[in-house]
Amino acid sequence: MMAAATPPDQAARTGASRTSASRTDADAPTAGASVSGNAGAPRVNPLQRLWLREIGMERLWLRQEPAAPSRPAAAQAQQPASAPAAGAGPAAAPAAPAALAGAPAAAKASPAAAPAAAPAAAVRSGPPPRPPARTREASPDPAPAPTPAEVAERVRDASLEELSAQVQACTACGLCHGRRHAVFGHGGQPTRWMVIGEAPGEQEDRQGLPFVGRSGQLLDAMLASVGMSRERDVFIANVIKCRPPGNRNPKPEEIAACSPYLMRQIALLKPERILVVGRFAAQTLLGTDATIGNLRGRIHRFKDESGREIPVVVSYHPAYLLRSPSEKARAWQDLRLACSQL
Repeated sequence: MMAAATPPDQAARTGASRTSASRTDADAPTAGASVSGNAGAPRVNPLQRLWLREIGMERLWLRQEPAAPSRPAAAQAQQPASAPAAGAGPAAAPAAPAALAGAPAAAKASPAAAPAAAPAAAVRSGPPPRPPARTREASPDPAPAPTPAEVAERVRDASLEELSAQVQACTACGLCHGRRHAVFGHGGQPTRWMVIGEAPGEQEDRQGLPFVGRSGQLLDAMLASVGMSRERDVFIANVIKCRPPGNRNPKPEEIAACSPYLMRQIALLKPERILVVGRFAAQTLLGTDATIGNLRGRIHRFKDESGREIPVVVSYHPAYLLRSPSEKARAWQDLRLACSQL
């Protein structure tokens, strides 16, 4: 039979039992401990924190995990809850590292859910693609421009009205593409004088009449000074029937294309005198390349289609006289020379 324990031994066992119980209680988390929403570390009471500090585990146990990257809602719904239930007891302590280890796995799983989102628009590098070539219906080739010989053949037997219609429809040179009106000529009949200029200007192209604007006003004044009028006995025409772009000088091929019209006009009108104003008109009618200074001051002879000779007087163009008023005195002399031959 064992002897009964003495009171001191009983007290010692009682203290050891309390110490062991306190350690056991401190070792297990309380039923109210829960997992933090951000870090996943359990909450502990002050007694448990003191015990963790004594064994050097406070910082390791209570260390907070960085927040895991956000995941799509579908991935969160498939991920099982890693937080331990309340009152799990001592077995809940190893669950915290498992929850921490689940965060990287979830982060790795998040790219797998990316295809569920709408695909991004493709970015193209380099020059833009060329639009498809437009197919145009084959247009018929334009008719070739008639040669000066063909124009002369067409107008050989034309009346004045028919000749005017042919001038309006002429395509013998490129000037027809930029004209508003072809300027056939205008004046009185029967014709005593015929005044021939070089080419229509801007105002002539707009109105379809020769010598309008300031140069036309000056010409009318010059004719009136010798008793002549375009409304009564003077017919005014140009070598070129269409306006050259920018009022440039006529080209030789343009003069050659229009010359048959002028020759037929002279043959039909049968003027008594011809007053030629400007260098290009004088050179075309007289068939020479002499300057206007060498051609003016004397009487020239022009032979029409019928062989009849017509006196020709050369003078300055009214547009030149507007730029050089000092030459008006010589132009007056040319008018008096033309009148002396009547």
